[in-house]
Amino acid sequence: MEKIYQYIKEHATEPGEALAWVEKQTHIRTNHARMLSGAVQGQIMRMLVQSTGASRILELGTFTGYSAICLASAMPEGGHLDTLEINDELEDLIIEGFERAGLDDKIRLHIGDCKETLRRLRSEMGLEDGGTADPVKLYDLVYMDANKREYCEYYELIFDMVRPGGLILADNVLWDGKVCQDPLPQDKQTLGIARFNDMVAADPRVESVILPLRDGLNLIRKKD
Repeated sequence: MEKIYQYIKEHATEPGEALAWVEKQTHIRTNHARMLSGAVQGQIMRMLVQSTGASRILELGTFTGYSAICLASAMPEGGHLDTLEINDELEDLIIEGFERAGLDDKIRLHIGDCKETLRRLRSEMGLEDGGTADPVKLYDLVYMDANKREYCEYYELIFDMVRPGGLILADNVLWDGKVCQDPLPQDKQTLGIARFNDMVAADPRVESVILPLRDGLNLIRKKD
C-alpha cells in the first residue's frame, strides 16, 4: 500500500511552496508529523471546495495548518475559514504558515477547547437556546480532525451550523483498521470513532460514504 500511495502522490498536483514549508516545519518542530493531512488528501479537499464553491468553512483541529491552507486556498474571493486548535504552542507556526500562503486575511484561528469554541460560535450564529441561524452565516463545509473520542459530540454541535446540501468531512474514521476488528478494541479513541461511524450511517438526515484514503475519510452530505 505504501508504494501505491507514493505513486498516487507523485501523480497528484504539487502542493506548492507554502505547504512544503508547513510540512517541513511540522517534521522539525513537532513529534506528530504523521498527523499531517498530506498532499493527496489536501488536493482532494481543495477540489471538493472548488467543485462545491464553498465560501464558509469550519475546521476542527488545525494542527500545524496544512489542511486549513488547502481548504482556504480553494475558496472563492471573499471566503472565510474558522479553524479550531487546542494546542497554543503551535500558534506561531500556524500563523506563519497562513502568512506564507497569503491567506491570513481569510482564516480566523481559534485557540482553545474545541467544544467550548463551538458553543461560542453557535452563540454568535444565534443557535444557542433553540435559535435559528441566519442562512448567510451557515457553513458550506466542515472538516473534523480533532479529538477522536469526541466526534459524536462535535457532530451534534456542528450539524445545524451546516447549510442544507453542505458537506461534513471526518478524518481518521478507519483508525488503522481498528474499527473493523472483532472484538472491537476498547480504547476510547476506537470506541469514539466506531460510535461516530454508526451514528452517521443511521442518520436519515444525511448521505455518506467512507473513502479508504490514508486513515479513512467519511464524506457526509447534509440533505437539502
